[in-house]
Amino acid sequence: MSEEIKNPEAEVAEETAEAKDTKKGKKEAKKLEAEVKALAEKNAELEKKLADSEDAKLRLAAEYDNYRRRTQKEREALYNDAFSDAVSGILPIIDNLDYALQYGASEEEKKGIELIIKNAGEALAKMGVTEIEALGTTFDPNVHNAVMHVEDETKGESEIVQVLQKGYKIGDKVIRFAMVSVAN
Repeated sequence: MSEEIKNPEAEVAEETAEAKDTKKGKKEAKKLEAEVKALAEKNAELEKKLADSEDAKLRLAAEYDNYRRRTQKEREALYNDAFSDAVSGILPIIDNLDYALQYGASEEEKKGIELIIKNAGEALAKMGVTEIEALGTTFDPNVHNAVMHVEDETKGESEIVQVLQKGYKIGDKVIRFAMVSVAN
């Protein structure tokens, strides 16, 4: 029976120890919860920083791609403008040869001039330069420059009757407009 009789002091001490352990456990649980909460906040902050960094990286890559495309277009435009300027410098020489052919040259000179004009035309064609069609066509302000107006009942409305200066273009870009005389 002595085993069955418990010491009330021991029982109180045991309960007190359990209560202390429970209080200690609750304190530790609260401390751990606070730590978990702090770590969760830190994790959320780090995830936001990571997302911001990813966004900044994507924006930077897009900016670089736009810069690369823009500079490529600028380079091409600069090349095309320089090429057009160089061809424009040659065109007056071809015009002068045309005038020499039309206004007084011997037969031998005409043959030589025609050969030079033919070679110049072939060289321009290799560079992608084409002559703008004008004589007999309808006036187009995008490629023609009307400098004279003629009344002629035998010609159609806005028909080009005379080419005063040939026009040239590279692809769709006009290097020099054709100076023309337009009927009616």
